[in-house]
Amino acid sequence: MTLVPVADGPAVVVCKTCRLPAGADGGGPRDGALLAAALRTAQADDPAWADIAVQEMPCLFACDRACTIHLRAPGKIGYVLGGFMPSEDAATGIMRFMRHYVDSETGQVAYRLWPEAVKGHFIVRIPPAGQLVA
Repeated sequence: MTLVPVADGPAVVVCKTCRLPAGADGGGPRDGALLAAALRTAQADDPAWADIAVQEMPCLFACDRACTIHLRAPGKIGYVLGGFMPSEDAATGIMRFMRHYVDSETGQVAYRLWPEAVKGHFIVRIPPAGQLVA
């Protein structure tokens, strides 16, 4: 394993090796890589999401909830979500949530602002380094 430096800003980190349970690895792109591509397409369609990086890494270790993503930004609560289909609807919902997340003070987004596409997909929240949620 090698750690690779990336910009320290708001990001959706996508598990590029995720494979849906019914998916067969026929040598084509993995479902996680397809979700990353869908996120980049959604991002290109709306300039409001230009400051949100879409990053990929192998295995977020949530294989039973593929496709898995980690939402993060400096000084904010992070979230791990999974169980997405690599679709345009999922990607748009994730980016809409990220916009609210980035605009929030702590990373907490009021439930009324959650797009339907992210509801039921949260696995864990992660406190920022050096802090806990009270």
